[in-house]
Amino acid sequence: MSMPHLMTTPAKTLPCIILIGMAGAGKSTVGKELARELQWAFLDSDYLIEAAYGMPLHYVAETLGKEAFVSVECSMVCSLKASRAVIATGGSVIYCEEAMRHLARLGTIVHLDVPWPVIEARLVRNPQRGLAIAPGQTLAELFDERQALYQRWADVSVSARGENPGEFARRIRACLPQQEDGQRRF
Repeated sequence: MSMPHLMTTPAKTLPCIILIGMAGAGKSTVGKELARELQWAFLDSDYLIEAAYGMPLHYVAETLGKEAFVSVECSMVCSLKASRAVIATGGSVIYCEEAMRHLARLGTIVHLDVPWPVIEARLVRNPQRGLAIAPGQTLAELFDERQALYQRWADVSVSARGENPGEFARRIRACLPQQEDGQRRF
């Protein structure tokens, strides 16, 4: 009986697409659509944290508090090794410079720029969402604080226009950088 052929790591990796943005921006929903369209893997750092702790994200965030949660998220993101994947990050990943530099090495960072009224409505509808927020800080203050950080780290910022997740995913893909020969990388 012969041994099965073992796969080796590809010599050439393809870059990832990393989605950043506020909680409620649609990173997971749009990310799944984008991954499906590209026929790539989909990773969600929030799901990885939930799996590591064996509990919903909001319990992890509430139990740890903002600083400890950001530290856990940073460690989780820095451990990611991926190629040819769409990665949806937690909204607070931008607080960790080490994590953002790691994500930048993995591929193109795309900011899903969704206006505050839309984010507010989505967060109010889902109060069980895990948020890294300081005691006494309002959601509007958190949104304003993070917007500058998202813009700082993004290679591309794509504004939401109220389209469905599939349309938004296709528009993100169209906004991604091309290779030097003008061909689409994604």
